[in-house]
Order: sequence, then structure tokens, then C-alpha cells
Amino acid sequence: MLNTLDRLRPSDFPTIRRARLRTLQVNLGYRCNQQCLHCHVAAGPKRTEVMESAIVDLVVENLRLLPFDTLDLTGGAPELNPEFRRLVEQARNLGVRVIDRCNLTILNEPGQQDLAAFLADQQVEIVASLPCYLEENVNRQRGKGVFDSSIRALEKLNSLGYGEAQGRLRLNLVYNPQGPSLPPPQSGLEADYRRILAENHGIRFNQLLALANLPIQRFGSTLLSLGQFDDYMKLLKQAHRDDNLDGVMCRSLVSADWQGYLFDCDFNQMLGLRIQTGDVQRPHLRDLPRLTLDENPILVADHCYGCTAGQGSSCGGALQGTV
Repeated sequence: MLNTLDRLRPSDFPTIRRARLRTLQVNLGYRCNQQCLHCHVAAGPKRTEVMESAIVDLVVENLRLLPFDTLDLTGGAPELNPEFRRLVEQARNLGVRVIDRCNLTILNEPGQQDLAAFLADQQVEIVASLPCYLEENVNRQRGKGVFDSSIRALEKLNSLGYGEAQGRLRLNLVYNPQGPSLPPPQSGLEADYRRILAENHGIRFNQLLALANLPIQRFGSTLLSLGQFDDYMKLLKQAHRDDNLDGVMCRSLVSADWQGYLFDCDFNQMLGLRIQTGDVQRPHLRDLPRLTLDENPILVADHCYGCTAGQGSSCGGALQGTV
């Protein structure tokens, strides 16, 4: 895989600083039952990196000690970590909102037949990858049979009460472009998703999150191999909007990798760009309670333009209602 870091630094991306921390985002490991072309984590079935129980204990301790209101769980498929359910239960017992970034097909895997019911019992918010409402496009990006499996998983979640407009079980879907382009306006795309999934499959969901693909890991390597990297970076920079800077996720989030080391965001984590702080050289979850991060400068590089281009992208979807 071709590394893009040297193409992303030095950068002229604007300086940004942290606001108040609200979200602890935790990558539970890179193992996944899928191997998607756009995956910025380069996850897959053969990856062996998995967060161990001692590090999970540190996650829980930080939730207990610090004023985080949200635990955002990522992978790979985070549900494949043997500690996933214990972590969810302990976080919910502390009154913390839990988000599971779910690839949907994991709900149909052997040994995971009760996973959807567990998530519903714990009132976990599901952010589910479904990069298109058309079978051909999803299977091209994520693998043969993924669309059908995803629909079956969504049906299972709907049967448990996920996706109801006034319900307590939130189900959000995630759209990624198929190639080196920006997402279309989120509101119009959401209307298309809602209409087509309802008409063709009877599926309901709460919100669509439109995310740009970042030029790192598999997607970045693909751009380099096809000679499209520079053009994509030009597109991102030309579409940059300063008014997206206040809403980027890194201002209120800290990201922990499977070993417990800390980063400004999940994308910096994949590039190995650790949080910069004078308190500790290699900040770790065990250090987090004594770190001074308020107003701390965030480490940026050119991939950050992927979060501020057009409508803007964050873990919560587009930052702007219009382009």
C-alpha cells in the first residue's frame, strides 16, 4: 500500500485549536469481516490488531473521571472485539451515550445473531455504513453480497425499533462517494435514500450522514496508483470553506487507537500523527486525566481539507446545510 503522508505535509491548512472535550472515540481494532476499497483504516479479516482488556479498562476509567458525554466506537468492525459488549455495558451504566460505527453485515455473522438485540437493549446509537442505495454500487465498493446482507441487517434493526422518527433507538446511515469526488448536498441525498429504501425494501432510518473520502490508507493509495491524488487534493482545497472550521470533529473529540495512544482524530490516528502536548511525549489513555488539552493546537495536514471542503465532513455528517 502506498503511503500518502509525505504528500500531505507540510500543509497550509488553517490553524485550529481544541474546544471543550465531549467525545472519546475509541478504535477497538482493525479486524473486520469486510475489506472495503474506501476504508481509511485498511481494515480486513486478516488484521490482528485488537484492543486488550487492560486498555478497555482505561477507557472506562477515563469515562468515569472526565466529563465525556459520548463514547464513539470504531474499528474495523468494533463488535468483533471480545471486550465490545462489556465496554458498552459499563459505559451505559455511567450514563454515557454510546455510538457504534457498524458495517451492518456484522449483524449477520455467525456468533453475532443476538448482537442487534444487545445494541437495542443498551440503547446504543448505530451509525451504519451504506455507501449507496443501489445494490451494484455497494457491492462494487464493499464486496459481492454486501448490499443484500446490509438490507437484512437493517430489517432486523427496524424490527427492534431502530429508525423510528420519535423513537429512542437512533439509526443513522453513512454515505461515501464512489471515487475522487465530493458528496452531493446531504439533505437532497437523504431524501433519495429515504424514498428508495422505503419503496424497495421498507427500510426506515433517522438521518443520512454524507462523508468525504480522505486521501489516506487504501483510498489514498488507490488515488496515487491511478495518478489521481493531486487532482483530488486540488478539488478539496478549492472547495475549502473557513466557516466549516468551527464544526470539525477534532475540536471536541480525542481519538484512542487499539493500543491506547491518543490522537486528534481517527484520520490522524491512521497517519500516526499523535496529539501534540507539552505534558507527555507519547500521550496515552493512562495520561489523559492529567493532560491539558483545552485550546491545545490540533495537528493538521492537507488531508484535513477533506473535512472542510464543500458542506464539510465530520463524524456527524455534513457541517453545512447548503454548498
